[in-house]
Amino acid sequence: MRLWDTGNRNCNGPGASILVLVGQKAEAVMGRYVRNISVTDVEVDEVWSFLGKKEKRVRIDEDQNLGDCYTFVGIERNTKLVLNIAMGTRDKTTTDVFIEGLRDAIAPNCRFQITSRGFAPYKHSIPDTFGNRIDFAMLIKVYKSGSDDDHKYSPAKVESVEVVPVCGRPDPDRICTSIIERSNLSPRTGCRRFTRLTTAFGRKWENQWAAVSLWYAFYNFCRVHKSLRVTPAMEAGLTDHIWELSELLA
Repeated sequence: MRLWDTGNRNCNGPGASILVLVGQKAEAVMGRYVRNISVTDVEVDEVWSFLGKKEKRVRIDEDQNLGDCYTFVGIERNTKLVLNIAMGTRDKTTTDVFIEGLRDAIAPNCRFQITSRGFAPYKHSIPDTFGNRIDFAMLIKVYKSGSDDDHKYSPAKVESVEVVPVCGRPDPDRICTSIIERSNLSPRTGCRRFTRLTTAFGRKWENQWAAVSLWYAFYNFCRVHKSLRVTPAMEAGLTDHIWELSELLA
């Protein structure tokens, strides 16, 4: 899988943790199998987590990897296959790396529709990377401001939804982010690092990346999707059976 690379990871030394080594294997599996995928509908979004401490508590003299940590995810709507992930801050740089990796995962002659949320960098990064291969629209949700009586951690209510066609001729009936938003719930319930109120948050970048890589490889190859009754990798024709975890890490 084409992934965000910090540029300074040294995971092969004698001090490398088991988690990092397992993450490397999961990353290698994704890179080997999730490539040249024929797609019809792609949805992209970002999942929030944090490293070490909340963003507002990070001092200027501390490691700037601490604080907000977003995992960018691209999923094929019909097979539920995760095509690419990237991890970093929620900015143009990470967005560009993520979209370039998404391009490498998708078959080069494939024309498809892609839907994103209203995150501004997508508006240029997606058309610049895919050119005239895509029909692209943004689904922008406006959330209602909470009152003092609202619970602090209650989900915000959607006040309105705006559809913004960006390029190509996106089919209005296929402009959707429901699948990617539902898939974001899976790491929040299956990987403690993504839980909003948790003491199990990541402390090190390398360990966080390894855990994220392992989770999404497991999601694609080992975890049966309830609506499909097979794994996303099986639905996409990448494998003919449900993988055991031992097979994923062999």
